[in-house]
Amino acid sequence: MTTLYIMRHSKSMKGDNTCNTDSLQVQNEKYILSVEGEKLAEEKAKYFNNIDVLYSSNYVRTICTAKYIAERNNIEINIESDLGERKFGVNTWEEIPDNFERRQFLDENYKLGDGECQKEVKDRMYNCIMKILNNNKYKTIVVVSHATAISFLLKKWCDIEIVDDKLQYKYRDKIILHGYFDNCETFKLEFDDNNELIDINNIKEL
Repeated sequence: MTTLYIMRHSKSMKGDNTCNTDSLQVQNEKYILSVEGEKLAEEKAKYFNNIDVLYSSNYVRTICTAKYIAERNNIEINIESDLGERKFGVNTWEEIPDNFERRQFLDENYKLGDGECQKEVKDRMYNCIMKILNNNKYKTIVVVSHATAISFLLKKWCDIEIVDDKLQYKYRDKIILHGYFDNCETFKLEFDDNNELIDINNIKEL
């Protein structure tokens, strides 16, 4: 059996972008953790002992979250850009419609400009996870990624419904998420020898 923990990054700090000439994509990749986020990431890392392999997206906030797990387990961070967040496809926050998040979640092919739709993110994430599993059979793996990217990935295995106006994820009738992702929200996935999913659990004790 191979065990994979997939964690959302810790709390990030968005600066004043009014004078920022970077594209929205570059801004999104550069956001750092807040002081609170650094402390939270360090605290959550205490849960992860005897980790064999660690992966992060190429975003600053995921790498900064992963570094505490790396230090605790004396391992390197493997950077995978395919673990990155959904690409918006526009250059400013103002270009994103108010209903963008909900519409994209309900319509897997909806996207803006040259951005990514849900299906593209889901397939990208899934293919990356399968590659990681193939390269690390029978190991304990941690992946640090992003809320939207993880939520689209989970649709590969989970049933989704709206309950009390919040998205609820179920795996084999077990609720693993209801509502938004917390900072450092973590899921434990177990796979068999053929990379077939055995179980998913939300690790609430972190």
